[in-house]
Parts: sequence; C-alpha cells; structure tokens
Amino acid sequence: MSSPRERFPQRYVFSSLATIVLTVAATVVGLFVPGFYRDAPVLLPQVYGQDLLTLAVAVPAFAVSLFYATRGSLRAYVAWLGLTGYLLYTYASYSFMTAFNELYLVYTTLLWLTLFTFVGGTVRLDAAALKRAVGDTSVGVYVAFQVLLALLVSLLWLSEILPATLSGTTPPSVAEAGLPTSVIFSLDLGVIVPAFVLSAQLLRKRRPWGYAFTAVLLVKIATLGGAVLAMAWFMVRDGQSVPLPQIAIFGTLTALSLLLTVRFLRSIPAE
Repeated sequence: MSSPRERFPQRYVFSSLATIVLTVAATVVGLFVPGFYRDAPVLLPQVYGQDLLTLAVAVPAFAVSLFYATRGSLRAYVAWLGLTGYLLYTYASYSFMTAFNELYLVYTTLLWLTLFTFVGGTVRLDAAALKRAVGDTSVGVYVAFQVLLALLVSLLWLSEILPATLSGTTPPSVAEAGLPTSVIFSLDLGVIVPAFVLSAQLLRKRRPWGYAFTAVLLVKIATLGGAVLAMAWFMVRDGQSVPLPQIAIFGTLTALSLLLTVRFLRSIPAE
C-alpha cells in the first residue's frame, strides 16, 4: 500500500467479496454433494482436504483480513494478499487438474478473480513502507526457512520426476491419478520454488521487496500446509496409505510456517 491509511480500492473489495461468495459455494458443493467430484479415487481425499481447509480456515481469515485491510491496516493487507495467493494457487490447480464438473466455470472465474486481485494488490503494496514498519527485525530465520522449503519441495517432486524421466515412464502419482501430467509439479517447480529462492535472496540483502514477498509467501505456505494435512487426514480416513514420516515432516513445516507467519506479522506495528 502506498500508505497504511490510503483508501482501499473498491475494485479489490468487490473482487474479494465475489471470491468469498464463489469459494463458499464451490467448497460447500464439493464437500456436501455426494459423488460430485468425478476424479480418480486417489485424488478425492486431496480435493476434499483442500475444500475443508479452504472453507473452514482460508475463507474466514480472508474475510477478516479484508475487513481490517480496508480500514488501513498494513498487517491485515499483507495477510489478505497472502490468502489471495493461496486461493489463486488453489483454483489454478482446480481449473487445470480436476475432472470437468458443473463448477468448472466457477473455478475459472475464481482463477481470474484471484489473479486480478493478487497482481493488483501486489503492485499497490509499498514494499519500502513495509520494510520500515518491520524495522530491524532479524531476517536470518526467514531466509533459511524459505531456502529449506525450496529445497524440500524440489527434492520431493524430483524424486518422482527424475527416475521417470530417465526410464521413460510416468511418475507414480501422475499415473495413479490418470492425468496427462501434474499441475502441482508445474506450479511448484515453475512458480513456487523460484518465488521462494527470489524472496530469500532479496530478503538476505534486505531489499524492500524481499520483505513483501516473504510476508505474502509465509501466509500462503502456512495455509497450504494446513490444506496438505487436511488432505492426509482424508487419505487416512479413506484407507489410503500415508507414511508417518511424511505426515510428521509436513506437520512440522506447517507449524513452523505458522509460527514464522505470526512472528513476521506481529513485527508490523498495529495501526
């Protein structure tokens, strides 16, 4: 934001409200209409977990942060922007990965709504003002955490991709889901991992946009981590095998990302 007290643009209020309405409708239908999703059984726990976290956590947090952001809170603005990024990631994956259903146009509408809001909201964010607001807070732990996440996500997906590439086969998770390729691989390796690396590098040099990207990515990854745990719960409930170490790793990373998100946001003075 150019200034914490600058008037919040009405276009982003309207796009955010439309996002809330459509997201609630999409998640309620997905969770409570029996047999609505037509995806492979291995994918169903993942979409149910994503819907549950989105409806129960992301939407309320998005609404609250929007309310306070419109009243000039820089802290709320950053949270709102990060949650917009989470919803953008979510409905990009739904638009490109889930089997066609009656909510397809809702998913694509949410895709462009959240993209419009995220890009416009990011451009409007005054990174220099955010850096001044955070002050002399130590940034080493945030740099290290982002580098760690970039490495872990890369190793996790490359452990499937590289053997399949060398053997001329298809990664197991892609084959089991009956998909031509993995949208999650593409989004994570093509967007999320480079974003973490860039953010960590800028923050290490204490560049203003390093603070902005870090704040947004922390909120996004904390929310997405919760969604992954919800997916794991649905998978266990469905009788699918989920390795205990994998749950422990994601649980630890989610808790750590939530802790760092709260710590970073609290370093921004309340208005």
